[in-house]
Amino acid sequence: MMTLDFTPEERDLVLDILNNYKSDFRMEITDTSTPEYRKQLKQQETMLNSVIEKLEKAK
Repeated sequence: MMTLDFTPEERDLVLDILNNYKSDFRMEITDTSTPEYRKQLKQQETMLNSVIEKLEKAK
């Protein structure tokens, strides 16, 4: 496990960046025609959602 110390402003910035990336990421998943790559992207999306959730709980 890793521990990071963010100021509230830094945490909000990271959340904004991740949420913006998540939107683009969903479009990439939708546009992907290769099943194996789509599966990989969905796994990464799950991890991304987990990170976002953890940061939101830290508020």
